[in-house]
Amino acid sequence: MKARTIFGVLRLAAAIVCLVALVHRLFWGLSSQTIAGDNFFAYLTVQSNCALVVVLVIGAVLAFARAADPRWFTVALSLVLTWTITAGLAFALIVWQAGIRGIRVDVPWSDQVLHFWLPACTAIAWVLTPGHRGVPWWIVPVSLAFPLAWGGVTMWRGPIVGWYPYYFLDPRQVSGPVEFLATSGVALAIFALVASALVLISRMRRPGHERPEV
Repeated sequence: MKARTIFGVLRLAAAIVCLVALVHRLFWGLSSQTIAGDNFFAYLTVQSNCALVVVLVIGAVLAFARAADPRWFTVALSLVLTWTITAGLAFALIVWQAGIRGIRVDVPWSDQVLHFWLPACTAIAWVLTPGHRGVPWWIVPVSLAFPLAWGGVTMWRGPIVGWYPYYFLDPRQVSGPVEFLATSGVALAIFALVASALVLISRMRRPGHERPEV
């Protein structure tokens, strides 16, 4: 079996695992009988992982049909990975801070898969897949478009429903505009750093991998 075919199967398997984890997390949240469960699709993690399912299925088809991934696919996957990896880092920080404050945070297996295992494994496979292309630097600023748009909608929607997906976006849980802006700035910086790391890794010279000209 050709290496591209193997990685195509792995991409399809990852998409299935991601979809199963999303469904489990949805019903787990609904069973908690909290407003967080009712707002399942408001989470950046959920939205970015839904995008990951779509991109991985497309990637599987490309791996079966082509000897190399087209540039647009590599760019799309790197953007989605930026969002899922950063969401995982933010979730880890939230769980850690909750533990310090003595606040219980239940983390089901689906959360562990969506926030940690799947982004890490997908990123490793993305780098190792034969026919993988390098990523241009302009994806770094572009990667901020989704979190900025998501944040804008979240801040508009929050007062209407009385709920925010993350505590640092809730005006009732931060000390004021300074803390809100500082936390948001740090979050955007992490998105940019993750995107930059993916660009650097993708541009390393390896047999069977192409580097971009820009």
